[in-house]
Amino acid sequence: MNEVILIILAYMLGSIPTSLIISKTQFNIDIRDYGSGNAGATNTFRVLGSRWGSIVMVLDMLKGLLAVKLALLLPFYVDNEFARTNFQIGLGLAAVLGHIFPLWAEFRGGKGVATLFGLIIAISPWTALSCGGVFLLVLYLTRFVSLSSILASLAFPVFILVIFNVDNNAYRIFAIAVALLVILTHQKNIGRLFSGSESKVPIFKNRDRRKARRIS
Repeated sequence: MNEVILIILAYMLGSIPTSLIISKTQFNIDIRDYGSGNAGATNTFRVLGSRWGSIVMVLDMLKGLLAVKLALLLPFYVDNEFARTNFQIGLGLAAVLGHIFPLWAEFRGGKGVATLFGLIIAISPWTALSCGGVFLLVLYLTRFVSLSSILASLAFPVFILVIFNVDNNAYRIFAIAVALLVILTHQKNIGRLFSGSESKVPIFKNRDRRKARRIS
């Protein structure tokens, strides 16, 4: 029964619409009416700029991280690492579900990538650091947050199953599910990437200007 209560709390935590709160309080707009119509960090980067996009990304990551830490409220999971990891995955997924279908925002949320990343940081920091490195490298090279998220999510099961060889079947299945979930929620982005119509986020502009000057 306590586990059910914590899972509900994790979902409610994930439902906090950070991008919507910021867009309404700081700009008096609904972020879902602009850009891709998505209430996530990527669209915030696109519509409100890198500063607010970064803030939303960090806050969405915290939702996943804090949801996972709810497991420590139950003494049984404090000293049982295997059971704790499995329960933390459930709590994190509840938060991700809340982010995608937020109770506080008419069930119209984001794609859950940042919240998923917060979950991974809490459970497996080294894996999170590795996936974060993939994300930042692709973002630096392309300025496509969607492509960065997709490739980082595909790298996740590779790190879990091959490189770190995590001995937890639930976590291994979770890693594969994460990659599939991110691909599923980014279908429109994938279509725009192939058609060349995907928007780049407004970061690394100085680098691009220097490159343009060299070419000219």
